Amino acid sequence: MARRDPTADAWRRAFFDLPYLRDGLVAFGAIVETFETACTWAGFPALHAAVKTAVRETLADVGAAGGLVSCRFTHVYPDGPAPYYTVIAPGRPGAELEQWDAVKAAASAAIERAGGTATHHHAVGRDHRPAYDRERPELFAAVLRATKATLDPTGVLNPGAVFDPDCPTDGRGGVA
Repeated sequence: MARRDPTADAWRRAFFDLPYLRDGLVAFGAIVETFETACTWAGFPALHAAVKTAVRETLADVGAAGGLVSCRFTHVYPDGPAPYYTVIAPGRPGAELEQWDAVKAAASAAIERAGGTATHHHAVGRDHRPAYDRERPELFAAVLRATKATLDPTGVLNPGAVFDPDCPTDGRGGVA
């Protein structure tokens, strides 16, 4: 019988337990966010510095100084890493959502300026939409809209996650 690796077991437990920890911290008024990106190896040092600086400065600006900003790699490739950043900071009662919005916007802007991508492998979703809209070529958006119009003509499948649901089409899947 093969021996189990306690380090791998601890990682696995933490991986599955962290979302519950996040929800508990938010319930206690903390600002908690995890976001991913991908970049080249050459670009990582500047991206890393830009993200950490932007997040720390924004936390201070919104009254949440002293928070934690950590980074880990979830995937590495010959061309570059996929860094994951986690932010945990004390929230100001009643202002947590505005504080989170400011941190999210600052991190997204720093990633964009430093040449990272809006997301790596966890899809886009509404939280990343502003950065993704700036990153995505319009021709690709037109292809996505045409595909959506063809496969989901009534617009019931996750409307608004990748583009606005009211984007006009010509009825055949093409952009009007």
